[in-house]
Amino acid sequence: MKHSIQAWLHSSHHPPRGQQDFFSRKLHLDIPLFLGVLILTILGLVILYSAEGQDLRFIAQQGGRFIVAYGLMFLAAQIPPHVYYRWAPWVFLVGLFLLVGVLLVGDVGKGARRWLDLGILRFQPSEIMKVAIPLFVAWFLHEKVLPPSLGAILVVAAIIGIPVLLTAKQPDLGTALMLAFTGASVLFLSGFGWRWMLIMAIAVGGTVPFLWHHMHDYQQQRVLTFLDPERDPLGSGYHIIQSKIAIGSGGVFGKGWLNGTQSHLDFLPEHSTDFIFAVAGEEFGLIGGTIIILVYLYIVLRGMRIAMRAQDTFTRLLAGGISLTFFFSFFINIGMVSGILPVVGLPLPLISYGGTSMLTLMLSFGILMSIQTHRRLCG
Repeated sequence: MKHSIQAWLHSSHHPPRGQQDFFSRKLHLDIPLFLGVLILTILGLVILYSAEGQDLRFIAQQGGRFIVAYGLMFLAAQIPPHVYYRWAPWVFLVGLFLLVGVLLVGDVGKGARRWLDLGILRFQPSEIMKVAIPLFVAWFLHEKVLPPSLGAILVVAAIIGIPVLLTAKQPDLGTALMLAFTGASVLFLSGFGWRWMLIMAIAVGGTVPFLWHHMHDYQQQRVLTFLDPERDPLGSGYHIIQSKIAIGSGGVFGKGWLNGTQSHLDFLPEHSTDFIFAVAGEEFGLIGGTIIILVYLYIVLRGMRIAMRAQDTFTRLLAGGISLTFFFSFFINIGMVSGILPVVGLPLPLISYGGTSMLTLMLSFGILMSIQTHRRLCG
């Protein structure tokens, strides 16, 4: 496995020199990736319309966010990868500065201090780190011999660990885990061997008692509820029990669009945000849920193909890290909603109602398109 990853990182892929299409040459848009994202966007609006009781105000608000997000994606696609390389350390430092700012003067909501309010804009700086971490780790490893040495691994561990700890302190365990997965994805693609991964897993496992002792009460309840949802069916286990009822009641073909009862009768909490996949499962059934997952996997595979065809180590690691981060983001949410993972409060990408995570995600897709289309120009 290690040798195959090394070969992938150091291989050179040159596209044919035929005439390039208008979208890649002029607009720097990767059409296969764009179509996948567009399909997911449309599915998200359709599901959200039902989840919010056919209230067009939510659709208008979400649609407005999508317009801004698509504009951000387009702008990000125009910037050549070498510019991202120069910006990488500064983006990471700004992200760290904002995370510290959250702990000092951040807004408190739902018992957590996660937001910065700038008057005209309120956002979560931890979302920025989902882009900043793979950028900086790829930048750091670009000139290093791969697979990385022990010293380089320790530096990367610090790069990942500092924002993870700052985010967990807010507290936001779900996003902290995502940031850890984000950095670990880039490290894995750099040729990080299975032996080291096993050692790190054992080391993390050894810290479980310490982590458990320092968890907040509600975080401990989430773990206990994951192990036995029926222990408190009307309290901490209520979310996951209702979610599984909604998904199970959909059967193979679902109850039909707008015909879900769990969300419309308010049995299902957070039905437009964290648990929106349960709404889709109830109304569209196994077939509809499978289609959504296939669209997600298509986007991930397209991102990994872009990574495999990138022209240098920085862009390969960055594109691969972004693609795997996207995979973890929907895998964790769907696993959480279906009861195979603990509830950690992560939205379903491009489908859940919300803004900051959407903007960060579309920025990431714009970077992927930049890597792909500028590679063609250089090829």
